[in-house]
Amino acid sequence: MPISYDAVVIGSGPNGLAAAITLARSGKRVLLRERAATVGGSMRSAQLTLPGFTHDVCSTVHAMAVASPFMRSILRDAKPSLDVHFAKPKIAFAHPLDREPAGFVSQSLAETADSLGDDAAAYRQLFAPLLEQWQDLFDAILAPPTFPRHPLLLARFGISALRSAQSLAQSLFRAERTRAVFAGAAAHSILPLDWTATAAFGLVLTLAAHIDGWPVVVGGSQRLSDALASHFAALGGVIETNSPAQSLEEVADARAVLCDITPRQLLRIAGEKLPSGFRGRLERYQYGPGVFKMDFALSSPIPWKDPQCARAGTVHLGGSLGEIAAAEAAPWRGEHARSPFVLLVQPTVCDPTRAPVGRHVAWAYCHVPNGSTFDMSQRIESQIERFAPDFRDCILARHTFRTDELERYNPNLVGGDINGGAQHLGQMFTRPIAQINPYATPIRNVFLCSSSTPPGGGVHGMCGYYAARAALKALM
Repeated sequence: MPISYDAVVIGSGPNGLAAAITLARSGKRVLLRERAATVGGSMRSAQLTLPGFTHDVCSTVHAMAVASPFMRSILRDAKPSLDVHFAKPKIAFAHPLDREPAGFVSQSLAETADSLGDDAAAYRQLFAPLLEQWQDLFDAILAPPTFPRHPLLLARFGISALRSAQSLAQSLFRAERTRAVFAGAAAHSILPLDWTATAAFGLVLTLAAHIDGWPVVVGGSQRLSDALASHFAALGGVIETNSPAQSLEEVADARAVLCDITPRQLLRIAGEKLPSGFRGRLERYQYGPGVFKMDFALSSPIPWKDPQCARAGTVHLGGSLGEIAAAEAAPWRGEHARSPFVLLVQPTVCDPTRAPVGRHVAWAYCHVPNGSTFDMSQRIESQIERFAPDFRDCILARHTFRTDELERYNPNLVGGDINGGAQHLGQMFTRPIAQINPYATPIRNVFLCSSSTPPGGGVHGMCGYYAARAALKALM
């Protein structure tokens, strides 16, 4: 059979799109195959509740859009033709408390530090040096393990990053408010906050807020997926939607195959082509807790008790550091937190195009055991009403996603895991297994390019970018 393409990319999530674009930029003939009717993977939008209300099915806040070297290059080089625009909330994220003013992080380091009272100096001392060299830092931490170009900078980051979020917050900050703000950012890790290296997530996401303010895509995240797909097509790439790959045999006419899928799907489509030892290691790959997600169509803005929350794109609902730590440990024990940590996003505070005039959209999720089918609706809404009384009176319609429903929507969300596998220290640098080239498989010129490879979850495209570079070397 004649070779039709230099490479076929299976899956059009952010990493699949990044891999396809990187290959096409190098002059390769590339086919991108997507099982769904639209590109984007977990970066898609839909009218989940009522007509005229646009909801992002998974990712909304693109905290890494500027921090990611791949996304920076795309936004810079393709900007004249890239039909995508970002909107920034006045506050990146807020964290309300019961008996004191909410903490918050804005793009301004000075404004954020000044709001923290006695912790202002400690906050500046932690973040200011890293912010001065943020591009070098993010280039290093969003790359596969290698000898760093800036070892002193990475060492300075590592001293704090390798600690648990709980210990770092308790040792550096005096006020419960500051500790809670840091804990909320670190809880995006979906790990117990007393685990080693969970501080890294709090540091990286807070730095990203100071770099670019946690923007959202005007009109919904689907616009970014569509823009990347259009850029790929302009480079000569071909896209096939409604085109699931059932086995590697279907793409045998390509010189290289890049898979934006997790180890479980690779095991399914690769079958006996994988050696038994490699298969066994993939079968032991650990997925983390899932999420239970709710989308809301709202008649008015959320009636927050603290006005700072009304200015924030993201609101972390969980109370104190101790409360958040307890909630985040529960799913790892197979339990559902009675007072869960709730991550809420209200994109219409800066992007009114997502809802009819005067209306709003929001979504919220909490972490649950992997594969859970338990309905967390009441617990999520109660946690919102704790800080926004009468919130339920604003709801015009709601839509829920259990973990199994999320996985049916996107098979990469195994058991509702949105990070492509647990991102604890044991899998942070060795995902999916420990090997020199984390993107390669034992099958010649077949590569993994999903968030199950370094540097892991998040909308940054770097897994796909580095997998494509590995494939380009193989194709030389």
